[in-house]
Amino acid sequence: MVVRAAYLPGIDPADIDWKTLRFDNAGCAVDVEVPALGKDEMKALAARIRQARQENLLPRPVGEIVDIVDRAVARLLDREDPLRRKAEELLPLVTGYDAEMVRLGLTRYLKTFRKPELMRFLAEDFTNPTILDGFQPLAKGGMGRACGPPILAHIWAGNVPALPVWSFVAGLLVKAGNIGKVPSAEPLFAGWFAQAVAEAEPDLAHCFAIVWWQGGDEERENALLREADTLLAYGGNESLEAIRSRLPMTTRYLPYGHKVGFGVVASSALDTKRGPRIARLAAKDVVQYDQQGCYSPHLFFVERGGRVDPREFGRLMANELSNFAQKYPRRALSVAEAGSVARWRQSAEMKSFSVNDNEILGDAAGAWSVAYEDAPTDLVPSGLNRTVTIVAVDRLDEITDLVSPYRDVLQTAGVAATPEELYALSDVLGIAGVTRICALGHMTAPEAGWHHDGRFNLLDLVTMTEIERSSEIAADDLAPYRD
Repeated sequence: MVVRAAYLPGIDPADIDWKTLRFDNAGCAVDVEVPALGKDEMKALAARIRQARQENLLPRPVGEIVDIVDRAVARLLDREDPLRRKAEELLPLVTGYDAEMVRLGLTRYLKTFRKPELMRFLAEDFTNPTILDGFQPLAKGGMGRACGPPILAHIWAGNVPALPVWSFVAGLLVKAGNIGKVPSAEPLFAGWFAQAVAEAEPDLAHCFAIVWWQGGDEERENALLREADTLLAYGGNESLEAIRSRLPMTTRYLPYGHKVGFGVVASSALDTKRGPRIARLAAKDVVQYDQQGCYSPHLFFVERGGRVDPREFGRLMANELSNFAQKYPRRALSVAEAGSVARWRQSAEMKSFSVNDNEILGDAAGAWSVAYEDAPTDLVPSGLNRTVTIVAVDRLDEITDLVSPYRDVLQTAGVAATPEELYALSDVLGIAGVTRICALGHMTAPEAGWHHDGRFNLLDLVTMTEIERSSEIAADDLAPYRD
C-alpha cells in the first residue's frame, strides 16, 4: 500500500521530490511518500502562505475560525467519514499501536477541539477573545490588539498519533500562517487535518502547509527557520538547542523538550475497595501510547499506612497491566527501544538482589514490568513501553525533596488523595516545578486550554499592539467636534 503525506497548496505534486518511508507492522507494509522541498520551494511556499493569510485569515473573525475548526474536527470524529476511516486503518500500521487504542485515543483527543473546548482555549488566554479581531479596551487604559505571526513554523516530534493538531489549532486561532514539519514516525495525521480544514473552508486552503524532511537535514530545516516569524519545536533537548543556535535573533522560539510525569497515591486512597480501582487508573496512564507522551508517568510514589500497602499496590498494578496487555497489546519495539527496556529492567533486578525488600514483577520477555522499591528514591525515568516503578514513602511530604532536583524536566503529576491532601501537595509540587496536576487515569488527556509546560497556548504566540491613552487624548483634541 502506498499513501502520500503532507499538504502543499499551490504546488504540483509532479514538481516535488518525493521520498518513501516504509512501515511494516504485523506483516502489513505501508509506503508513505513524503515531500522533500528545496530551499527555493520552501521560500515560495512561505510567500504564498503569508499572502493567503493576509487576505483570507487575518480579516476573519476568530469566532468564524472556531466554527471552521469545529466542522473539520466533526468530520474526523465521524467514523463513517473517509478521512477518519483512513486514520483508523493506517495509523495502527504506521505507529504499531493497537487499533482499538488508536481509535479510542483519537476520539478522546479530537473532542478537545470541538467548539466549546476551543472557546475555553480562547477564554483561558484572553479576557476578550475579540482582541484577536481588532482593538479592544485594556484594563490599564488605552486600546490593544493581539496579532499572531505571519508565519508560525512547527517542528513536530514523536510517534503519538495526531499530536500536531494541538499547536496547529493554536496557530489557526491566532490567525497565523502555519507551516508544520511532520515527524517520520507519524507523518500522516497532520496532513489529513489540514485537508479537513481546507475542505471546511476553501478560502483558507492556502493559509497553511504540512512539510517533511529527514531528521538532521539542516539545509531543509534552515530553509524553514529563515521564513519563520515564530517557531514552535518539539523534541530532544540536544536537537532543540541545535535549532536555537541556527535561528535568526529576531525569531521568537518556543521549544518543548523532554519531560517526566509521575503519580502520587495517598494512603487515604488505599482501602480494599478503592485500591484496585486506583491501580487500574494508574495502569491506564502507563498503557496509553506506551508512555511516549511528555505527560506519561514513569514512577508512582505510594504512601504507607493504607489498607493496601505500597507493595500490594504494585502487584495490583502488575495485574492491571497484564489485563491491558490482553486488551491493548503493546506495539512491537525497535531494537533501540527493546534495549532501553532491557537496561531498565536489568537495573531494577540488580536493586532487587541488593535490597531484600525490593521486587521486580513481569517476565523479562513480556509486555510490561513493575519494579517495587521499598525505600524512597529519586525520580528516575523508566525504560518506557510499559515499565514503571512503585516507590514506597512514609509521608507525602517526602516526595517534594525527591522530585525537586529534576525541576527542569517535571511536568505532570497524577494524584489520588483527599481534597485537603490534594491542595497541600499541589502547593509544594508547584513550587518544585510541576506544572500540571490531574487525577489518575487522566494523565495522558490534558484539558482544553491547559498550560503546556506552564506556558500559554495562545498568548505566547501573539504580539500586542497598544494605543496608549495619551494617543486617544491627543487625537480627540484634533477631532472635528473639538471646542
